[in-house]
Amino acid sequence: MKTLLTTLALLAGSVAFAQSTTPAAPATPPATPTPAPTTPATTTPAPAAPAASPAPATAPATTPTAPATATAADPQAVVARIGTETLSLADFERDFRTAVARVVNGQGVPFSEDIYAEFAGARPDYLKQYVRDRALYQVARRSVKTDTAALDAQVAELRKRFATEDEFKQALAQTGYFTEENLRADLEQQQVVNTYLKKLMEGFKFGDAFVNSYYSLNQAKFRQDGEACVKHILVPTEAEAKAVTDALAAGGDFAKLAQEKSKDPGSAAQGGDLGCFEPGVMVPEFDKASFSGPINTVQTVKSQFGYHVLVVTKRTAAGVMPLAEAAPQIRDLLAREAAQKYVDAQIAKVKVESFPELVQVTPAQK
Repeated sequence: MKTLLTTLALLAGSVAFAQSTTPAAPATPPATPTPAPTTPATTTPAPAAPAASPAPATAPATTPTAPATATAADPQAVVARIGTETLSLADFERDFRTAVARVVNGQGVPFSEDIYAEFAGARPDYLKQYVRDRALYQVARRSVKTDTAALDAQVAELRKRFATEDEFKQALAQTGYFTEENLRADLEQQQVVNTYLKKLMEGFKFGDAFVNSYYSLNQAKFRQDGEACVKHILVPTEAEAKAVTDALAAGGDFAKLAQEKSKDPGSAAQGGDLGCFEPGVMVPEFDKASFSGPINTVQTVKSQFGYHVLVVTKRTAAGVMPLAEAAPQIRDLLAREAAQKYVDAQIAKVKVESFPELVQVTPAQK
């Protein structure tokens, strides 16, 4: 069961359109886990296990016998060939590390080698998604060029968050990266694929009559549970929590304070934003404040993780989503479905070979 959960969590974070009929926000590749200037700690009140979502279709691949000269211990062993690109075991290791970091950072836990070892059973299944992601990147590169200036600015902005080079390197390690070059390559791939998918989806248009008809025929899909949208700053002590609330009362910027003070590596880099969630997802103390406390007012609650200085930015009641609110989501859904078919067709044209036996690890290697 543990292996299944970790595999689902990894695949849920993959680069692909979500193949679901439930309306959702526009599908984009997941945010690359970027270094945040925080101290490792057991943190955010997250769900007990990674949430599973439908795994996207993988690129058509054959699984021939691996080259006779390759061994699982050899970093240069060829684990896949995608079009003109040959991927080594070392390439796979780098991507798998950051994928694991993305999962555990999302649960409010910094990356570590011990945690990494727990995901060993998910490696062969993740290779399938890794192959698809690289095939999609190749397809995207045909029509999208890297914006080097924007990439340079993004990396420079990340570096500015740290006082020293050692702090920056420590943060890289906590998010699963060996080097800054690995981070830059991840950001570049995300930039290219994001731009490609955005342009592709923008090319599909749906009129009001079609959207209204879809809404009328699919009312059940638009029933929603109540949700609270919350941002928080997690600190270890009550005194530190009071210092944060005093700073906010004096006009301090919540996002900046979260980046500087929060011990939650999963949300600090996003200015403390936890997004929106349903009742019962968070630990009881946090859940009560989120669904019973005042909106747009600073609250402080204590949980097993420490002291949370939080603000509920929005709360919605359970019921059927109004058409005005559902319409943009319907358009996104329909555009995503159309784009998904197009992307799948393009990826199917990329010749792929993979050797999953080379990414497996034996107990002695873990």
